Amino acid sequence: MGRIYLTKEGYEKLFQELEYLKKVKRKELSKRIEEARSLGDISENAEYDSAKEAQLNLEKKIRELETKLSSAIIISPQDVNLEKVSIGTKILLRDLDTGEEFFYIILSDEEADFERNEIGISSPVACALLGKKKEDVVEIKVPRGILRYKILDISLP
Repeated sequence: MGRIYLTKEGYEKLFQELEYLKKVKRKELSKRIEEARSLGDISENAEYDSAKEAQLNLEKKIRELETKLSSAIIISPQDVNLEKVSIGTKILLRDLDTGEEFFYIILSDEEADFERNEIGISSPVACALLGKKKEDVVEIKVPRGILRYKILDISLP
């Protein structure tokens, strides 16, 4: 896995999730496995099999989070270049077809939350906007057609 770029808040969120999985979920699953084991023959025990599968999935998720956190580069506001669209910027856009104005915040895919107008850096919209400057017009091919946006401003979130 290559480097991932996270805000300090995004790093903390992933770190807290990792701590919860290690300290709380591991204990819960261990208890669940012991309870299932106490029901008798584990070779024909669906509850035991289910708990062991959940444990495997949990350990996989823990390893994924540890890998992400170990390869993370934390983006600080002073590192963000506001001359062009990059990860960590807030972009004010005008839809040239509807005249509507709105914004997106470009973040890592791990931090993105579309409901909060945060889009992942690998999304088609973010990919098209990256490197563009204020006043640039961008055409973005998406499944429903072509979007045409004008970049009105680039700022910090």
